Formats: sequence, structure tokens, C-alpha cells
Amino acid sequence: MSETDTLLARRAVGAQSSAVRELLKYSRTPGIISLAGGIPAPDLFDIQGLEAALGEELRARTRDTFQYGMTEGEAGLRDQIATLAGKRGLHAGAHNVLVTTGSQQALDLVARVFLNPEDTIVVERPAYLAALQAFAFSEARMLSVPSGADGIDLDRVEALFASERVKAIYVVPNFANPSGGTLTLDRRRRLVELAARHRVLIFEDDPYGDLRLRGRALPSLFEIAGQTPGARDLVVYMSTFSKILSPGLRMGWMVIPDAYYSNVAIAKQAIDLHSCTLSQRIVERYLASGRLGERLPILRDAYAVRCEALCSSLERHLGDAIEFNRPDGGMFLWARFRDDVDASAVLARAIEAGVVFVPGSAFFVDEPQRNTLRLSYSTITPETADEAGRRLAIALEESVG
Repeated sequence: MSETDTLLARRAVGAQSSAVRELLKYSRTPGIISLAGGIPAPDLFDIQGLEAALGEELRARTRDTFQYGMTEGEAGLRDQIATLAGKRGLHAGAHNVLVTTGSQQALDLVARVFLNPEDTIVVERPAYLAALQAFAFSEARMLSVPSGADGIDLDRVEALFASERVKAIYVVPNFANPSGGTLTLDRRRRLVELAARHRVLIFEDDPYGDLRLRGRALPSLFEIAGQTPGARDLVVYMSTFSKILSPGLRMGWMVIPDAYYSNVAIAKQAIDLHSCTLSQRIVERYLASGRLGERLPILRDAYAVRCEALCSSLERHLGDAIEFNRPDGGMFLWARFRDDVDASAVLARAIEAGVVFVPGSAFFVDEPQRNTLRLSYSTITPETADEAGRRLAIALEESVG
């Protein structure tokens, strides 16, 4: 241990930067096609609607907008979020809504408020990398369970709940990052029942639920918990406006059971006092205008076209050399090369060929599958999707020889 390390907190020693963030620079590099970033398409931002919301706010109450705000969030925005949550089947009032600085802060808050060092939390394998970072900083013990197209393996979850002192489980039930999988209705009900039986918290992360490309929407775990004896206070729901409006506004939100609301709000107070008042007022006015309901079909249609374009490109250029899922929504394909192919080695060749992706090994707590990769279709066009597949095929061929 270095002299510097002795001055750092234990949780900070050895902390690693996100592989996704490291690759983000390539999204702005001319000539490179990025399949790496889990970012919304900038060409689909509703600039006109956001400009109108900002203009209305500045004309109406400029001084309040630039003043300190409430830790829980602006009252008008919380009312709008409660209405939005109700459309998703979350029957909770504005008093259960906490506005956060992006959904990443929501993850940090649940880790701070609910997890002690060495507490056990179950995560999916693979899992959202930034969530793993948040739980690692809490010094929690993470146990991973395989998760696929139909969501997390509940037989494994049940076995862990029975054999370990599990404090919480973290899941992305809709179009998970990175797997693209969706937890089936039967599995959702069973997970809530297991949580109630063993008194395990569920951290439900739902950034992509509004981006369903096919099929019908499924009830949230929060909604199911409200109908399940003993589960009403066990689900903390997290979501964001980053994927459906703008990540630059840094606006996320939580729906928190009454029993824990004040604890989470106090923790946020200690972190940043409150989220940006200007961003909150912009989102409040945007939601009140009704434009979000008009924009969502546009986003879904565009992402459906881009998803299919990338799938077709992979089939055309790589054929049997790659396997992948066709997600029902979200922004990601989860793909696999042959077992003997290391995706990180392919990435090095891919960058030279002018295409980037995220090696799947970054999304594992343990037992990484090094032949896996995450491909994002959100920012590509059908034309660049075809070229991306061609370049990826070249990189794979050069990598394996």
C-alpha cells in the first residue's frame, strides 16, 4: 500500500473508472461509429419543447428559479412525477416522490441509506456497471445471479434468500442494461413474494420502461408489491428523464415507501442539498405541456428502426460468428462471440477499424464472460448500422486470425 493509499478511505482504494465512461470519448471522435455509449440519440432531443419550457420559466419566476430549493424536489415537479408514475401503475402520492440528480444519485442513495459494510445484496449477472460501482462504495457484499432474456434466475435467487442473510436485491426489470432482458410477469410476482417471505428489499431500477418497442407493458415490482401481503414497504423504485428527455438536465426520481422516505431525503440533503432548481422547473413545465406523451411514440419508432437495422447488419456481416438477443425495448443488444474469443481483444482491433463497443466482462461482479459484448443502437442510423457490422466483422477476423 502506498503512502497515498493510507490517507484514502478504504472504499476509495482500488476504485475503478467505468469502462463505459472511458469509451465515451469515441462517440465524439470523427470517423468512429460508437456502439458503446448507453446514451439517447441527440437528434431525437425535443429542443423546441425544451426551449419553450425554459423560456416560460425565465419569464415567469426568474428569481425563485435561481434560488436554493427543497431537498425533496420542487412541489410542482413532484406532482407531475406522481401523475407520470400513476400512468405506469405506481399508485403513490407526491409525498413519496424524491427528485434526484439523475438516477445515478438514486443508486447512491439506496446504497448509502440501506447498505452497511458487508451487507449482502444480490445483483444480476450481468448487471448495470454504475450500480455495481455504487454498491462497491458502500462496501456491500455482492452476490450475482445469472440473468437472461426473461430476467434473473429466481430458482437461484430463492436459494440465496434461504441460505444467506440477504439485505436487498437490485434488478432492472425492463430491457435491462446490459442484457436487454425483461423480467416476465410470473417472475415479477414470484420475486415480490420471495422478498416478502424473507424480508428482502427490492431496488427496482426502471430507466427504459417507456422505451418499449414491442409487446405490452408489464406491471412494476412496486405495483405488484402493493398487492402482495407483507411486501408494500419493500420496493424502492428509481427512474430518470435522461433516456426520454435529456441526460444533460440530470433529472432522476424515486418513489419511496413512507417508512423510509425521510431517511433517504436526509441522506440527499447531506450530499447536495437539492437538485438543480432550473432543471426541475424546465422538466415540470415540459411535463405540464403534454409534449412527453407526444414524443414517446417518436422515440419508440426511431429506436425500433435502429434496433432492427443493427440486428440485420450483424446477421449479414457476422452470421454464425455472433449470437445476440432481440430486445423488446431499451437501447441495447447483448451479444456473444464463440467461447474462445475475448471481446476485449476484438475491441482493440475494432477501434482500429473505426467501431467501438463495450466488452461484456465489465458488467460482471464475478465469473466474467469474456466472449460477451454490449452493443447500443440508440445513436446510429440504418446506414451507419450496416457499416458498423462490416467493421466489426473485420475486427473479429483480424483478432482471431
